[in-house]
Amino acid sequence: MKHESVLLEEVIESLKLKKNSIVVDATLGLGGHSKAILNEIPQGFLYCFEQDSQIIEEAKNKLKKFSNYEIINQNFVLIVDELKNRNIQTVDAILFDLGVSSPQLDNAERGFSYQQDGPLDMRMNPQNEKTAACIINNYSESELVNILFKYGEEKYARSIVKNIIKKREKQQIKTTGELKTIIQESVPMKYRREKHPARKTFQAIRIAVNDELLVLEKALKKSLELLNKEGRLAVITFHSLEDRICQKIFKQVSQIDSNLKKLPFIPESKKPKFKIIGKIRPSKVEILNNNRSRSATLRIVERI
Repeated sequence: MKHESVLLEEVIESLKLKKNSIVVDATLGLGGHSKAILNEIPQGFLYCFEQDSQIIEEAKNKLKKFSNYEIINQNFVLIVDELKNRNIQTVDAILFDLGVSSPQLDNAERGFSYQQDGPLDMRMNPQNEKTAACIINNYSESELVNILFKYGEEKYARSIVKNIIKKREKQQIKTTGELKTIIQESVPMKYRREKHPARKTFQAIRIAVNDELLVLEKALKKSLELLNKEGRLAVITFHSLEDRICQKIFKQVSQIDSNLKKLPFIPESKKPKFKIIGKIRPSKVEILNNNRSRSATLRIVERI
């Protein structure tokens, strides 16, 4: 499947880039957003984070006409440390695109998709030890139920996990196909007809494998502190759990402490350092052209 960068024009417009801007793309992927950013900053520089070494070469190919960028093969939670190592204290814009990239979804060997049969892997960084198979075959019943409830908001978590336990007592669950079948057999027929019944469980396991929500929260807070005045942070989320974290953090940093609101004078040091610019959803045309954009939400905040 052809890879389409989600909300591409909206991202570029939202970041308010100048020709000499210093920018971070915290989620390089196949480089679609990075390429568009580099077109806007001929005298600037782009730092790209990508923990999946398997797709970096493809991104390099897309960016081959540019020289003013560096790819950092690390998780974006290390954003401050890695930039400090390069003597970068502040930047003008930061982008997070939190979607799983097309090559990860389309490659059955990576184990992200319930649409294809492959090993239960789901690691964003193939160097990490913990896989989906480790979680499915070794976590306790209560741990698995908690993961499905918390990260997938799966209402049939208990029945799904009960059948996972039954199956793994006989033999290890090794493939996405096996897990998908267990899920399908664990939920009512009506639920199977609404949307694919495996989608929430697969999301939950993937988040647990990569510790995505904790990492995201840490990285967003660190990123805000990196922004110059009028610098912007843009985040594309693809499910409600990510979006809530983003929304909560943006709200916290853009509001005056409620205890201070009644004061006749608010000291400069207590005023918010950021303002929320807005929220953007994909157009009907984009969703029609790229079905994977349907659940995307872009949120933007600016340092003031």
